[in-house]
Amino acid sequence: MTAAPVLDIDHTLLTSRILVCCGSGGVGKTTTAAALALRSAELGRRTVVLTIDPARRLAQSMGLSELDNTPRPVLGVEGTGTLDAMMLDMKRTFDQLVVDHAEPGKADAILGNPFYEALSSSFAGTQEYMAMEKLSQLVGTGDYDLVVVDTPPTRSALDFLDAPQRLTTFLDGRMVRILLAPAKAGGKAYLRVVTAGLSVFTNVLTRIIGADVLKDLSQFVAALETMFGGFRERAQATYDLLKAPGTAFVVVAAPERDALREAFLGFEPDAVAGLDVAPLLTEARLIRSLAKLRACVTNARATVALRTTGGLPALVWSYAEDAPAPVDWSQVPASTPASASLAKALKRAGFTFVGPTTVYSLLQACGPINDHLADCPVRPAVEADRAAVRRPGP
Repeated sequence: MTAAPVLDIDHTLLTSRILVCCGSGGVGKTTTAAALALRSAELGRRTVVLTIDPARRLAQSMGLSELDNTPRPVLGVEGTGTLDAMMLDMKRTFDQLVVDHAEPGKADAILGNPFYEALSSSFAGTQEYMAMEKLSQLVGTGDYDLVVVDTPPTRSALDFLDAPQRLTTFLDGRMVRILLAPAKAGGKAYLRVVTAGLSVFTNVLTRIIGADVLKDLSQFVAALETMFGGFRERAQATYDLLKAPGTAFVVVAAPERDALREAFLGFEPDAVAGLDVAPLLTEARLIRSLAKLRACVTNARATVALRTTGGLPALVWSYAEDAPAPVDWSQVPASTPASASLAKALKRAGFTFVGPTTVYSLLQACGPINDHLADCPVRPAVEADRAAVRRPGP
């Protein structure tokens, strides 16, 4: 089996202008971002690390008492480079954006509107977009060779990366057009628009929140409209920046395999079949779902029972497929007829939590299916391992 590719961290740090650390919460993402930034400084680069997470972990790891919206120097760095650290202040970044880009006389109207307070502090996606704005500002200063970004904890890294696109979609949406129309009408015409019915939606919204509140909201959107063009341009520019050469991404994950191996007694089916799962509900490193924990015991018992008819490996490998190598991700399915058939066979054998998608992942992990892309460097090694497997049958 060929050796797995090795990530050359120093090369990445020396050749990148932006390094984005993505991942869910609790996997060591902030620590990784801090370590990468420190290493970059040791390699002689002018580096700044920006954390989006409001927790204080980055400041603690850097030995700083606090972080705010201004880069602060980190002392004691070995090497010829420099290291600054900062934490995104979402509202201050948004306020400065309004002041810099709103038309004369409009900035005060926006900043003083109660709806702006909600938008700038808690509107979905605002944190991610302001992070993009701050990233663009840091790159634009020319003060740094590398900007390391510690992204917010997200279910998907794409939540952060798609923030500019989501903002553009919102600004071009029907809701914004509806709210702009009454304010553009102005004065008494505003009341005529609302009461006569701009649309069924507007009338319903007026009855729910009241005409005065809707008026305030539409006037706020009208004031903000003067910035829409700038928002769109900056969102697109930042999105282009993320796609440009010199931008790299590090996905941080923690599979917790050691915790699983310890909890489930080395994955020995005979041992797990008699396991009491109740104590595992207090284990923070596991998924504390009683139904899923019990399913592990149920499936272990089913695995033991299958030995009388050939065993679980033979059953799984009887659904092996030798399909052509996919050339792009659009050709990689989430499930197949083979995984659906195996799922039914496993359920008949007493297994639970084994749907077609889960079973397809099993077929991928164990080797009966090799759906690595045609140009993936790992594919030949997987094929070699598959060829060495003694499959069931004549």
